Amino acid sequence: MKIKKGDNIIVIAGKDRGKTGVVHRALPKIDQVLVEGVNIIKKHQKANKKGSVGQIIERPAPIHISNVALVDTKSGKAARVGYTSEGVGKEAKKVRITRPSGERTK
Repeated sequence: MKIKKGDNIIVIAGKDRGKTGVVHRALPKIDQVLVEGVNIIKKHQKANKKGSVGQIIERPAPIHISNVALVDTKSGKAARVGYTSEGVGKEAKKVRITRPSGERTK
């Protein structure tokens, strides 16, 4: 999965298309991510104790990674993610880059 926790993403498909946010949690087994402020659902919660009242809670629901893209830091637009190696031989490290600009992501 090329999208990680803490990445800035933009939604490219669905009801929240065009919204941006930060990945709160990555769920690689089901290829989904939780993004703050995107795909908000209303959850009805029952009263759990006698005398307390039920409430409606708004929380983010997972969104499939095919519907999100990493935001390029240079242009601010959606970008594909690639990998390249820095260093030579045993010291080589695999790092993520954005495709259009070639800039390294965090």
